[in-house]
Amino acid sequence: MMKQGRFKLCLQLFCSFFKIGLFTFGGGMAMIPFIQRETVEKHGWIEEKDILEILAISESTPGPIAINTATFIGYQKAGVFGSAAATFGVVLPSFFIISIISLFLKQFMGIKAVEYAFAGIRAGVIALVIKALIKLFKGCPKNVVSYVIIALAFIAAVVFDVNVIIIIISAGLIGLASLLIANNRKKEVTKK
Repeated sequence: MMKQGRFKLCLQLFCSFFKIGLFTFGGGMAMIPFIQRETVEKHGWIEEKDILEILAISESTPGPIAINTATFIGYQKAGVFGSAAATFGVVLPSFFIISIISLFLKQFMGIKAVEYAFAGIRAGVIALVIKALIKLFKGCPKNVVSYVIIALAFIAAVVFDVNVIIIIISAGLIGLASLLIANNRKKEVTKK
């Protein structure tokens, strides 16, 4: 049986992620500012410095970033029940909205107002993704290796259309190699 405090926390997780799922258009990247506001600023479930690690893990594991993030934060705060509550919270709005839209989509797509609304939503989503990018960049380590990884990842994705999985794994390996080299240099300096 779940304790009263854990049940309340699971309910809060469900409601917060339901709200994120309900009021965010444009997918997981557009949800990042809302996830950060709800989990860090409003509830204090995670710290500002941890959001980058959680997003990096969520992005590099299979599945949508919003669902992975909800599952991870839910599990961290309230175990399996918390992860289930947060995950269902973020998924249910999309499920209901898409189910309803699919019933009426053909009739509405010919309406000019609907076309303009979707064009406006797409423009708004771009702004949200740029905001998320800026926030992630501010939390990213500022060193030569980080800038090289950013540049190489951008070039690989945009110019050469390299698979995202290869980019993520390569960036992780470059970061790990950089850390190992830096640690070896520190050891050599302390030995002298």
